[in-house]
This record gives sequence, structure tokens and C-alpha cells, in this order.
Amino acid sequence: MQSEVRRLAVKSEMEYYDYKFFGMKKLMLGLLFLLVAAGAGGQNVKKFTVLQWNVWQEGTVVPGGYEAIVNEIARLEPDFVTFSEVRNYNGTRFCDRIVSSLKGKGKCYYSFYSYDSGLLSKYPIKDSLTVFPEKGDHGSIYKLVADFEGIEVAVYTAHLDYQNDAYYNVRGYDGSTWKEIDVPQTVSEVLEVNDRSLRDDAIRCLVAEARKDLEAGRLVLLGGDFNEPSHLDWIRETKDLYDHNGLIVPWTVTLMLDNAGFMDAYREFYPDVLDYPGFTFPADNPLIPTEKLTWAPKSDERERIDYIFYHPYPGLELTDVVIFGPQGSILRNQRVKEQTSDKFLPPLGVWPTDHKGVLATFCLKF
Repeated sequence: MQSEVRRLAVKSEMEYYDYKFFGMKKLMLGLLFLLVAAGAGGQNVKKFTVLQWNVWQEGTVVPGGYEAIVNEIARLEPDFVTFSEVRNYNGTRFCDRIVSSLKGKGKCYYSFYSYDSGLLSKYPIKDSLTVFPEKGDHGSIYKLVADFEGIEVAVYTAHLDYQNDAYYNVRGYDGSTWKEIDVPQTVSEVLEVNDRSLRDDAIRCLVAEARKDLEAGRLVLLGGDFNEPSHLDWIRETKDLYDHNGLIVPWTVTLMLDNAGFMDAYREFYPDVLDYPGFTFPADNPLIPTEKLTWAPKSDERERIDYIFYHPYPGLELTDVVIFGPQGSILRNQRVKEQTSDKFLPPLGVWPTDHKGVLATFCLKF
């Protein structure tokens, strides 16, 4: 009898301590949750998106192209847009027209006069600058400064020189005339042609100007059609793919930006070059004959030449990047559907261009 009473007492005491421990555990977990919630509550997190888009002569080549540009921007509502191939046809101002058309759809954007490349911002523009003026169709760079949640953001748009496009030389086509030639045998031959362009001159101006923005504490973003591949894509693993003809090429422009501390958003998010090549040109467009979409009909000219770059900034995180446009490309003058792991955001209707765009999403914690 005594042993039974003692057993019950011990059991009761154990249950009491189990209950007490469980209660303390719940209390500690609750306190931890409150601490985490308080910490998160004290941090402001804002999302923004950047769209790089070569719109192929303002969408004039494709029937319904201009309307498609307006409709897609109204759908996506990117915070910043960097345009390539702004022409201001017939005495008009393309970016002003886009802003007006978007206003008709209830979307408010700001811009300023530019030629060859252009910019849109959801936020009032505090300053703008011509960094590299267009001359003789050798490219351009512009900059805007806007206030985003109390932080100054410098956004650059770059449409770089399309001449001396040496990645075509590698594929047996002259990168200025697009006539068939012998394939260069060395990297030095390729870079000699490549650096005859004004692409490196333009980026040199951008890097110098961006340095001032960084010293002023600004967040710096860049979007553009560089008309030049990335040194991160022409590596040992790809030297025998895509008609690279065995060459590993340290392409000038992206290497300059890399050395200046800029990050290539697509390659940062998708470092696997084989699974995520990220080709942006030439894009398939069902409304256009293939011979008008290719510059090198006998080769595999698919390339990633449209980019979004950013400079590291406290609290800035890249959270997503997609290829904006059709999954189809042009390969040896044929329409093909890419079978890669690249993530595509297809258009809802008409695709207005021969390029694919790049859409990057960022979060800023402050």
C-alpha cells in the first residue's frame, strides 16, 4: 500500500514537472516569436522591379508593336524601365508618348527627352543626365535620379554600339557588314575587332559617373542592350557550344563592370550557364519572317546581350529574375523553342520586338 502511494506521488510529481517544463517551453517559444516579430516589425522592406527592353525601333517593325509595348508595361507595372532603340520618329518624343499612353490606362510614369535609349520611372525624376551621347549610331547612355522610399536611386540605360560585333566574327560573319568570313582562330583576334567599337568607351563613362553616385550614397542600377556577350557565359563549359568554336573570351564590357563592382543580375541569380543560358537575342516573333530576325542565318547566333546590373547596396537583395518574352529563338534561320531551365514570362498578346527583355525583382530592407 505504501509503495503504491509512493509510486502515485512520484508519478504526480513527474507530471507536475513535465507540465511545468512544457509550460516554460511554450512561454520561451512565445517570447522568441515576439522578439522575431518585433525585429521584423522594426524593419522596412520594399520591393521594386526593373525592366530592360529593346523595343525594336519603338515597336514600329511589328504590326501593333507600339500598343503592345504600352499594354505590357501597364500589365507589369515595373518601377523602372530601361529602353533600347528609342528613335523619336516623325518629330515625336517616344518616352513622352509612352508616358501619355500609360496615363490613359491609369498608370503614372515619369521620363525625359532622350534618343537611342530611354528611361521610365514610377517616381518623380530629380535629375537626369546624358552620360554618353548618341553619335553616328554608336550607342548611348542616360541616367536618371529618383527618390525611392527616401533613398536616392540612380538608374542608367545603355544601348551600346552595334558595330564591330565580334561575337559574330567568331561565328563566321563580319560583325559590321554581316558578310561571311573566315572564323578567327585566337581570342586576341576577336578582342581586337571587339574593341574597335565604342562600347568600352561608353561603359568607361558610365563607370566614372556611377562612382560619383556611389560616393553620394545612391543605389545604382543599370539596364541595357550591350550588343556584346558576357565573359561569364563564354567559359570552358561553353567553348564547344552555340558556335563558340572552342574560344573562351573575356568580353570587354561585362568584365569592366565586374571590375567596377557591378553585379550581373541574371548570372548572379542563375550561375549555372548550361541550364540557364538566358538567351535574349534573336527572339522568335511569329509576325516576322525568320530572315528578318537573323543576322547570321547559317550559325547559332543565340546570345545573352540584354542585361540588368546593380551595385551592392546595404539591405539590397535580388529576389527574382525572368526572361520577359517568348520562349522561342531563331537558330540557323529556324524557329526553335528553348528547352533550357530559363524562367520565361510570356507576353499576353503581340510581341513587339526581336529581343527578349529581362525583368528583375529586388527587395530593399532599411
